[in-house]
Amino acid sequence: MPDPRELRVLLARFADVRITLLSREDPALRRELDRISHTLCVMTGTRTTGDALAAADTILARPSQRQPAEGTSGTSADVVTAA
Repeated sequence: MPDPRELRVLLARFADVRITLLSREDPALRRELDRISHTLCVMTGTRTTGDALAAADTILARPSQRQPAEGTSGTSADVVTAA
């Protein structure tokens, strides 16, 4: 299961590069978009960018699995529970 924060950062970069490519074609940006797309596929266990984006939406729509650590109020020491 990918870290939702890392997934959000990657999705934001994907969107930014795609938008930039709409206004100007740049081989370096095209390669970066390909790299980001590949990373999204690896993170989500999919084979296509479309499937990766759909999987990312599903992952990010899930309720958080973070719970307060035992003996804390949950304000500063959260832990991730196993899924």
